[in-house]
Amino acid sequence: MSVDEQEPEYMDHEPDAVPEPSVDQAPTGVLPVVSPPTGALSSERLAIKALETRLLGGERKLRRREVAAGAGVSLLSARKLWRALGFPNFGDQDVAFTERDLAALSTILDLVRAGKLTEEAAISVTRAIGQMTDRMVVWQVEALIEDMVMQQGIPDAVARKQLVNELPNLVDAMEEILLYSWRRQMNAGVQRLAVRAEAGLQASEAGREGDEDDAPLPLARAVGFADLVSYTSLSRRMNEKTLAQLVQRFENKCAEIISIGGGRLVKTVGDEVLYIAETPAAGAEISLALAQAFTEDEILPEARVAMVWGRILSRLGDIYGPTVNLAARLTALAEPGTVLVDEMTAAALGQDERFVLVPQTAENVRGFGEILPVRLARGLGKGLVLD
Repeated sequence: MSVDEQEPEYMDHEPDAVPEPSVDQAPTGVLPVVSPPTGALSSERLAIKALETRLLGGERKLRRREVAAGAGVSLLSARKLWRALGFPNFGDQDVAFTERDLAALSTILDLVRAGKLTEEAAISVTRAIGQMTDRMVVWQVEALIEDMVMQQGIPDAVARKQLVNELPNLVDAMEEILLYSWRRQMNAGVQRLAVRAEAGLQASEAGREGDEDDAPLPLARAVGFADLVSYTSLSRRMNEKTLAQLVQRFENKCAEIISIGGGRLVKTVGDEVLYIAETPAAGAEISLALAQAFTEDEILPEARVAMVWGRILSRLGDIYGPTVNLAARLTALAEPGTVLVDEMTAAALGQDERFVLVPQTAENVRGFGEILPVRLARGLGKGLVLD
């Protein structure tokens, strides 16, 4: 993506004599407007149109080439950023953009022109925003629909239609909370950059010396997995609504505990969560709290938990490396309601009186050979205090 490229070869061929879309003919990726027999828009369509105008910051008046030209960039470069944001493909004649789209594109490009971001970084950051906000919006919409179904006793399909009328009362507040949360999370991320767990780092480096797969990775972190026991069999006996409530309860409880422990929930995959923490001790506290919470929960089954201290690569909001793989393998070996760590992680925690470490029988772990699992248990202290 070159921010000042205007070369003709980067521009798509402009078709001749392409008719303008009619009032009722929506461009690609745009919700079509179907006029009732009377020629007037239905109240539902009017509500959708009004909400769209509010969310997009104005009427759709611009075509893609007009937006690219207004931002001073080739169509090719603009399309790279739009794809990163997750936009659908628009044709040359699609009137799909607003002045706010032009302003947003210009903002991204100005960061590159000013040398604050490289082109690659701009696309990566933009993709992160697009993917995370897409997931967030789906989550929020489904949560609102579920609440309407539960509170009003209406069918799901009816709730989805009514949500269009409810959203205008919520949009501003949700936007404000989003910005507030982003700033808080950014601050927390900056604070994490300053954390230096010297004792844990030394234990990790000494314990894994010579591990060519682990040593080159840049970050030392505690990586943990928590996996619900018997989830598959439970899901077969539950209807969709009950299963959704179980999964939501599991995710909410995990997110709360991990947050209180100072960790970060990387992702959830069905009945399993992946999390990280800055120090071996923080990872151990979170892991023990998770195992205890699910053991004591009256609805959820117990969980298997494992945690490994080692080096990782963090990219695209996810984490990678042998440490992650080993933590996943140990989770499968853990007994319900217990926490397993590996021998090197146990060495990093060995002098901490808050933890008791009990070596288990050696296991042959796929991809790692013979591993000595160590059971982690509570020592002195109360552990994480959960409200």
